[in-house]
Amino acid sequence: MRPAIFASLFNVGGPSVASAASHDGPKLDPVQLVLNASIPVKSVLVTLVLFSLLCWVIIGAKALHLRRARVDSRRFLPMFDEATSFESLRRAVGQNQASPFARIFGAGFDQWLRFAPRPSGGPPRELDDAQATHVECVTRRAATREINHLESWMGLLGTIGSTSPFIGLFGTVYGIMDAFLSIGNQQSANLPVVAPKIAEALIATAIGLVAAIPAIMAYNYFARRIQEMGDQLDSFATDVAARAKLGGT
Repeated sequence: MRPAIFASLFNVGGPSVASAASHDGPKLDPVQLVLNASIPVKSVLVTLVLFSLLCWVIIGAKALHLRRARVDSRRFLPMFDEATSFESLRRAVGQNQASPFARIFGAGFDQWLRFAPRPSGGPPRELDDAQATHVECVTRRAATREINHLESWMGLLGTIGSTSPFIGLFGTVYGIMDAFLSIGNQQSANLPVVAPKIAEALIATAIGLVAAIPAIMAYNYFARRIQEMGDQLDSFATDVAARAKLGGT
């Protein structure tokens, strides 16, 4: 009697376990989705992966660039404000070469030396209006060059952020069209026929977003930092020209 009871219990549990296992769907495996994708979709995925790697390289290089510029500028600007003459800042320019402010001052200082050399130990003479205007133009051009240097690679970062979702969408559209062609060839719209190809298609959009989101966030962050520093560079160029007109004091 007891073996019969145990057998009945196992018979009841067995089908339920089997049925639960049968209801377990296929697990999401992005690697298999990529490996089983069609050639055009794989091309899209490779392009997006390259874009993502390039994006992170630019982010790292730009973060290091702005950090060095910010650290050297914080060290140079107090020296500039406290200096009593332009000559005393010669060493500071060489010690803070990563600072765009130091390079702007260097450009203005070179022009100032042309027009106002120190006469035999005496104080340098002041510049006239034409000379002061020339020095101001030089410092403003130097500020423009520094802003352009700070913005280097920003265009590529913005391009990656704006185009990656559309490139991923192209792979998705192609994959979905391939899924519909499979339905027509096999004369069946069952999920086992359609689901794998649709999943392969959607992975392209997912990778496109993975490449685009960091690029957009980094672009906005760097653009804000560069704009803040750019405003300071413009005013600093005017300040250098004004002090040059007064004889570099």
